[in-house]
Amino acid sequence: MIVFTIGFAKKSAEQFFTLLKQPGLSRVVDIRLKNVSQLAGFTKKDDLRFFLKSICGIDYIHLPELAPNKSILDDYKENGGSWDIYKRAFIDLINQRQVENKVPHYLIDGSCLLCSEPTPEHCHRRLVAEYLRDRWGDLEIRHL
Repeated sequence: MIVFTIGFAKKSAEQFFTLLKQPGLSRVVDIRLKNVSQLAGFTKKDDLRFFLKSICGIDYIHLPELAPNKSILDDYKENGGSWDIYKRAFIDLINQRQVENKVPHYLIDGSCLLCSEPTPEHCHRRLVAEYLRDRWGDLEIRHL
């Protein structure tokens, strides 16, 4: 299995959609808590669904169960919390949710996990991909 990850911040629409034209990439799995972000107009849920199908020929699905909850997100983003605390809290949350048992493998295989962070180092998309790899085994991760 393979999963891609991408963040849309600091990317133009051209860069973003060009990166998504990867062999084997069949859908974007939006793992943002809120998928109506104003950070990049092309990533609002309905617009994004249209652009992905029209430009890249790929599907779109929103899985907020793979997103941090508001409390964890606010502690980190709004209150200047540490990455290590955020990471532990988020891993605990997805572990409690048992996402490895609730999210079907076919939804992840060939998909691209989407959030806003420009790079994966301090982003929950990387944590989700690594968590699923650790639980499922054979999952290759490619950050776009």
